[in-house]
Amino acid sequence: MTARTATHTRSFVTWIWEWTKSIVVALVVWFFLRTFLVEAFRIPSGSMENTLLVGDFLFVNKALYGAEVPLIHARLPAVREPERSDILVFDSVEDEGLKVVKRLIGMPGDTLYMEDGQLYRDGQRVNEPYAMPADPQRSEDPIQRAKMREWQLRYLVQRNPTTYQPDLQDWGPIVVPADSFFMMGDNRDSSYDGRYWGFLPRANVRGRPLVVYFSYDASSWRALPFFTAVRWGRIFAQPE
Repeated sequence: MTARTATHTRSFVTWIWEWTKSIVVALVVWFFLRTFLVEAFRIPSGSMENTLLVGDFLFVNKALYGAEVPLIHARLPAVREPERSDILVFDSVEDEGLKVVKRLIGMPGDTLYMEDGQLYRDGQRVNEPYAMPADPQRSEDPIQRAKMREWQLRYLVQRNPTTYQPDLQDWGPIVVPADSFFMMGDNRDSSYDGRYWGFLPRANVRGRPLVVYFSYDASSWRALPFFTAVRWGRIFAQPE
């Protein structure tokens, strides 16, 4: 091997090594950011309209409520605990691996009920400017109503359990247990939320939407040009 060839070989090896180090560092940084700070999330359904729309892409703040450390399943210290009206991204209580986004309606110890589509907390009517108007006449099918009744009976207060028949817009009063939250979608008539599956364990909380980094109208994505389908006005919006 000539000196010139050896020099070129060393240069190539050095180049490969530098690129490998750069890629490894980038992957480590990406893994750290995704695990402990920020994760991307896409809105797949209309359960949070009009706060969040189908086709919204979010960055989720995972550090706010304490990110989970992989493998050991411990949590980092939270900046603060979830509060009423916070929008939370969390692990589904029914489908493993599925992440869901809803609004926190009830904290531990809160007594909640709905009457004709209006929410009450601790006996006081709750002002919900974020919620889409509910249809107080809408009723669920008998199977879903039986599912609601089954889990709610354990937490029911001030009602006769034998005659209790909850419905989508009329249920409770129920008391939120310790280390749990009650979650509902802003689009009350099209949200599969806590009314159906019960309370959310604190351990399932993953983060809070930070900002909408991209949004498009899913219904017109194929029919309209790209720039027309993009909701430019929603980019960098902060969901509240």
